Amino acid sequence: MKIQHWLMLLVVLCISCKDDKSDMDSQAFDPSRPVVVSNFLPKEGGASQRMVIYGDNFGNDPSKVNVTIGGVKSSVIGVKGQTLYCIVPAKAYDGDIEVSIVDENGEKVASAGAGENFIYKKKMIVTSFLGQMYENNTKFDIKNGPFNDCGGFDRMDWFTFDPLNHNHLYVTGYDKAIRLIDFEKQYVSTFVSGIPSPNSNGIPCINFTLSGDMIVTHDQSNDQRPGNYLLTRASGFTQLTPLAKGRGTRAAAVHPVNGEYYYGYYNTGAIWRAEIGSPNGVEGKQITKVPNASSQMFIVIHPTGNYAYITLMNKHYIMRMDYDWENKVFKDPYLVVGKSDTPNYQDGVGSNVRLWDPQQGTFVKNPEYAGTEDEYDFYFCDKTNSIVRILTPQGKVSTFAGRPSVKGYMDGDLRLDAIFNAPASIIYDEERNCFFVGDLGNHRIRKIAYED
Repeated sequence: MKIQHWLMLLVVLCISCKDDKSDMDSQAFDPSRPVVVSNFLPKEGGASQRMVIYGDNFGNDPSKVNVTIGGVKSSVIGVKGQTLYCIVPAKAYDGDIEVSIVDENGEKVASAGAGENFIYKKKMIVTSFLGQMYENNTKFDIKNGPFNDCGGFDRMDWFTFDPLNHNHLYVTGYDKAIRLIDFEKQYVSTFVSGIPSPNSNGIPCINFTLSGDMIVTHDQSNDQRPGNYLLTRASGFTQLTPLAKGRGTRAAAVHPVNGEYYYGYYNTGAIWRAEIGSPNGVEGKQITKVPNASSQMFIVIHPTGNYAYITLMNKHYIMRMDYDWENKVFKDPYLVVGKSDTPNYQDGVGSNVRLWDPQQGTFVKNPEYAGTEDEYDFYFCDKTNSIVRILTPQGKVSTFAGRPSVKGYMDGDLRLDAIFNAPASIIYDEERNCFFVGDLGNHRIRKIAYED
């Protein structure tokens, strides 16, 4: 009986202590006692991270508590006497922490600082680079102009940097205008390709030859009309040379080492190979096919030329075709991730992955892979899922930025804050160390980079 008595007494004491602590924590700020900051967690991190600050006499009214980290005001999300919850603000570089209590007029009546500094680590965030919308993000203007007044972007299916002028980024809009972004002049203009308009569906992508001439891919509906055109640099990209004939040309890419170019047909799912300037360059030669006809495919070749990814947007999977260096041609493609006609969202490996309209991708060197056979990850837009994802050389897919299947518009932390609306195009800018993302539904170009 004595043992049971002591156990009962222990339980009562524990409950009583808990209630006493709860009462103390819920007390209002007492101006007769000092504010104390005794500890905080975590000790290091980046913007948008949650922080807990421990101490005494914080009060119970979040509107009367100000927190600065590195001199930057933080958002206080909760306070209860001895515990305070807040969000680490962006650019809190210095890391010093101060908690202040203010009165009804916002005047500081008490404050305290932490005995040590928070270690702020820069992180990648999503920002809005170009494009303006108005009337609650529903309307935009199409116009040429400087970066701060260039209107919105009607459609963004593919990004291409001019390899001989990295200040020029071309944005193909399929059945809409091609836009030219000039980083040197900080100006956005409309690029006129000169391609005849009859029987035209649109221009899905632009590529460049190894010598710097431009290949414009033309998705049109006549078997006797060209599916690609060559525009020479010497003519200022105005002189047109018709290349291979064929309707439904959606995909095109130039081999980065040997220079031949590959293009795919929507109607048949066939992929062809041709050489610029060769006797066979007009018609080319079919080399392989993807499993599905009526495939909206895109081709991105690895920087080494060892292989290429084919994203089959409307079929919801990605294939790979390896390069035969002896014969200078790509081999038959095979599945890497996703499952045909099974749109959904799921990270993972191989056929267990679920994609929903994957479109443009870009290869980015990963320092952690240095010295391995393949040093590049593949970042791609998963359009209907409204996210950017990563495909590793081992076939593993993870989510890089955005919130799966959440459409909207918000900048900030890659996963906690950022929201896209049908991102379609993406490119990595090695000189500026950032990504540019064509956020189709928001008619803006978003930027992913480390904080300034």
